[in-house]
Amino acid sequence: MFRIRVRVRSAARAVATACLTVALLFPAALAAPPAALPAPAAPAAPKPLSAADIAQLRTVGELEISPDGALVAYTLSVPRRPGIDDNGGAWAELWVVDRDGRNARGFVTGKVNVSALRFSPDGALVTYLAKRGEDKQRQVWALPLAGGESFKLTAAKSDVESYDWRPDGRALAYVAADPLSKEQENLREKGFKQEIYEEDWQPRRIVQQPLAVSDGGAVTGPSGEPRTLETLPGQPWAVAFSPDGARLLTDLSPRPLVDDQYVARVLHVIDATTGAVLGKVDHAGKLGPFDFSADGRSIVFVAAADINDHQAGRLMAAPAPGGAPRDLLPTLEGHVEAFRATSGGELVYLAGVGTGTRLGRVQADGSGAAILFEANDPVFESLALDRSGTVAVLAGESPTRPREVFALPLSGGAAPRRLTDSNPWLAERRLAKQEVLRYPARDGLMIEGILIRPLDGKAGARAPMVVIVHGGPEAHYKNGWVTRYSEPGQLLAAEGYAAFYPNYRGSTGRGLAFAKAAFGDPVGREFEDVLDGIDALIAQGLADPAKVGITGGSYGGYFTAWAATRYSPRFAAGVMFVGISDTLIKARTTDIPREDELVHMGTTPAANPKLYAERSPITYVSEARTPLLILHGKEDPRVDPSQSRMLYRALKEKGDVPVRLVWYPGEGHGNRNAPARYDYTLRLMQWFDWFLRQGKKDLPPFAIDYQVEPPKTP
Repeated sequence: MFRIRVRVRSAARAVATACLTVALLFPAALAAPPAALPAPAAPAAPKPLSAADIAQLRTVGELEISPDGALVAYTLSVPRRPGIDDNGGAWAELWVVDRDGRNARGFVTGKVNVSALRFSPDGALVTYLAKRGEDKQRQVWALPLAGGESFKLTAAKSDVESYDWRPDGRALAYVAADPLSKEQENLREKGFKQEIYEEDWQPRRIVQQPLAVSDGGAVTGPSGEPRTLETLPGQPWAVAFSPDGARLLTDLSPRPLVDDQYVARVLHVIDATTGAVLGKVDHAGKLGPFDFSADGRSIVFVAAADINDHQAGRLMAAPAPGGAPRDLLPTLEGHVEAFRATSGGELVYLAGVGTGTRLGRVQADGSGAAILFEANDPVFESLALDRSGTVAVLAGESPTRPREVFALPLSGGAAPRRLTDSNPWLAERRLAKQEVLRYPARDGLMIEGILIRPLDGKAGARAPMVVIVHGGPEAHYKNGWVTRYSEPGQLLAAEGYAAFYPNYRGSTGRGLAFAKAAFGDPVGREFEDVLDGIDALIAQGLADPAKVGITGGSYGGYFTAWAATRYSPRFAAGVMFVGISDTLIKARTTDIPREDELVHMGTTPAANPKLYAERSPITYVSEARTPLLILHGKEDPRVDPSQSRMLYRALKEKGDVPVRLVWYPGEGHGNRNAPARYDYTLRLMQWFDWFLRQGKKDLPPFAIDYQVEPPKTP
């Protein structure tokens, strides 16, 4: 049962609350004399951000712009209300807004999960993936922009994973796994649901679906039977048509396993009719987005520099018949995240550069490189172009606003214009100051990060500080909206903490050399970068050295476990999420062992057991003094839950360190469901408040008061 709690933070607020209660119940008691005019009500003071606020934030996800540039379609993530709505993750709705920012409207809303937005080549339809109505599998749906209901374009017998339009608008190509046979389904119904690990997978296929077209040229639905390409030399993940529709570009891996998807995909060009392989790209390493150039002569893609590069971030091109690729931006000290080809032959790309972003252009042969826009506020994620390449639309965010839709003309030096406002109530919240922090590491290398200062901090006063460490480590923090359920920087600031988000070496956004600087050296120099940032903030007089906490998930959870054991004297509290405690056992229980070996450790447990032991937090449990809250999804395939159980058990056996383990049933490598996310935020705040601000030595109560309203009865 949920209870409503109102916390009174001060005597003044208690008096104000009491007066308000009296005024509401007994208005005559506080009324002005009849002859007096009522005084105008004073505007309510903006409130700080709360945990409940974080739980209801809406964010823009994918976006596409119509070929003529008039309309922008985008997905909007709409969280469920924890404790009120049914358990589950956020819904993903389909919205459309005019390019000038007018008339934002929801087209497919409610209990839906929309993804993979595309416009038909003629711009009459916006298509998307979803399960709707009686669907048991995810299908391609089409929405007529001139009016009318969505209709299905596919009838796949398993989920459609990705798709592309043939340029003439008369067919789709999509990727889907083979459905279970009737015999397999019958056995499962009889209880034979055993799983043969990494063996009993269903093959993935490319399927082409012809489309029916009216006399007026409008697509009206599927036409005839889909045709499957049966002879591909591998498992496809995505597909793109060539400009003439005669060829397909796809990324094939040996098996449809996550590890293969990470490090073993190779781009192949195939005949769209026969499936015959026409060529392949000679590249090894991680892959990002890919497509043909506008003239069809080149294959353009984002990829890792080599097999040991941990992130796809180089913009590359290869001849369409296949062969060796070339880096189109070899001097870029950043990571390319997206690109689009214009009809005129240029490539427009989006890159993370430091804590900001860059929009640039380059030809498919590497000539004509130019910067179109670069800034630290706003920063951008997704990218789409109109057919002529004159305007870009992007998903952008700032320190005070989560992701929204922006439009940016690509000529004339115009600034980006925000088109949407998905959280207008944020204007009524008071946010703490956020800034980019730069400091030298002990070897002189400059390190960057994001700092959120305490909301009501006083000049010269030291504050408790929480270090928030990103995962990966192939990721980095931009100077955008960095507050999330597991990284609640603005919530911490509202409670008087400083929040420090370091981009330690090994992070993306600083180019290849910086990204590879931590290769084979886990929690080595990269962790020292975090310690040097803490020392810099202590030297500035901001952080209290006796009240430093640390938190993070995945690789950030690994950092947290390392901090709470190997460097325990430096940290007064830690919150570890889906983190690593024993690197050797992690390597043999994860679903990405090859990725871990190739791009992180640089070796295997068998080849170098000493390194794995030396860089395992569990090795240093005897040194642990830091109170540690451990949280983990019980169905995590990436970092097995045993990693958390081992560290918890070792600390419990030690007996003199406060430790708590929280399981989240049904959750994997990170929480998806609204109640689990909300619980996580509240537990993190409770833990740091208890040990950092209050300086307690024992465990806090394990029960959480969720402070949510009960569902209203009809």
